Amino acid sequence: MNKSELISAVADASDASKADVTRVVDGLIQVVSKALKKNDKVSIVGFGTFEARKRAARLGRNPKTGAPLKIAASKTPTFKAGKTFKDAIK
Repeated sequence: MNKSELISAVADASDASKADVTRVVDGLIQVVSKALKKNDKVSIVGFGTFEARKRAARLGRNPKTGAPLKIAASKTPTFKAGKTFKDAIK
């Protein structure tokens, strides 16, 4: 399911217009992105937790040549599903 399909499904399930749902989904993505940029966690009870984790700098290898390659430290977004969400999928 892509973003437009998600918007259509939520609009149908909630009797809201697609335009309203689009604004809500875009707003949610924007708020979560800003929070993770500030190293805050976003927890949605029953769904899960979004957070940014730091990845340390490390030494990798170029797969083509095998030459050593420095990989810089970075932050990566992660999602941990909540128990209710996990149980709903089983």
